Amino acid sequence: MNYRHGYHAGNFCDVFKHLVLMLLIEHFKQKEKGFTVLDAHAGDGTYSLRGELAAKTGEAEQGILKALEEPDPSPALAGFLNLVRRLGLPDAEGRLTSYPGSPRLARALLRPQDRLLLSDIHPDAVNSLKRLFRDDRQVRIQALDAALALKSQLPPESRRALVLLDPPYEEQDEFRRLLDGLKEAYKRFPTGTYAIWYPIKSPEPVRHFHRQLAASGIRRVLTAEIHLAPLNNFQLNGNGMTIVNPPWKLEQELRGLLPELLAALGAEKQGATRVEWTVPE
Repeated sequence: MNYRHGYHAGNFCDVFKHLVLMLLIEHFKQKEKGFTVLDAHAGDGTYSLRGELAAKTGEAEQGILKALEEPDPSPALAGFLNLVRRLGLPDAEGRLTSYPGSPRLARALLRPQDRLLLSDIHPDAVNSLKRLFRDDRQVRIQALDAALALKSQLPPESRRALVLLDPPYEEQDEFRRLLDGLKEAYKRFPTGTYAIWYPIKSPEPVRHFHRQLAASGIRRVLTAEIHLAPLNNFQLNGNGMTIVNPPWKLEQELRGLLPELLAALGAEKQGATRVEWTVPE
């Protein structure tokens, strides 16, 4: 695997993905009973915005750094932006020096009764995670492929779990492998909440994935997307999250929040948002 997320850390895809992740975790916390977050493609956990990789692309400038300029965010968006500010090690001028990946964001939101399971197959990522969460008893890190992590970790002891699936999409058959793993996990743990993130360069592969998902027998599937520009030019202009067993009222929350995020990213005129049921109840 050659993918290095450091080139893309803090871009508009990260902002969207991690905002939805935060909303999901906050919904889980509405019940006192503990839950588990399984991040099956965990990555490094944190990424420098001052290093060589981020400097080559500058994607954070039109992502998190742009969103942080929003003067009057709603409580939900403000909560996310403040969390990133706190974890992003701001310099003396208040500018982020790093961007927290999904493991670090999730860990910051957990309560003492909750658990975080992290898996990745890249040795550098695993070593980074071990350094980041050294001696943290609420976090378990495994050098496992995502499919193996799903098989070995589900269902969790808590019987309440949020599973984040966001592969790098380097392989042409990534959607097929993702769907195969999801179907197997759903058989083992049909009450879990599964959040599947994907980039959009061309809409057809994504729509094909949704058609296959609808035919799989998996029920209660909500899809949310944010597009910064039209999706017909094979550039990364959009991304989305498909959520199996979404929490109650998440659809309504996303319908109100995503247009605000689009505006915060400066794309309200040429962009669009989409929230709809891929598979209804």
